[in-house]
Amino acid sequence: MDKLILKDEYIKLGQALKAAGLVSSGIDAKMVIQEGMVKVDGEVELRRGRKLYDGAVVEFDNQTVKIIGGKTDDSGVSQNQ
Repeated sequence: MDKLILKDEYIKLGQALKAAGLVSSGIDAKMVIQEGMVKVDGEVELRRGRKLYDGAVVEFDNQTVKIIGGKTDDSGVSQNQ
């Protein structure tokens, strides 16, 4: 299982697919999501704008990516490496 570390509080599903390298463009993300080929936490997800938070698991094309929340200090600087 691959991991995608958040820089913010959440990432949208279409952006996550692209950031994880599961699709090559936003258009590709839109298409595979609309076709019901993507699951979030075991359920088919049809909303490209679905917000993914720490702990969410995305499945597409026999690949799985876990969303990991970025830990920040009071200044908002990421502590994950």
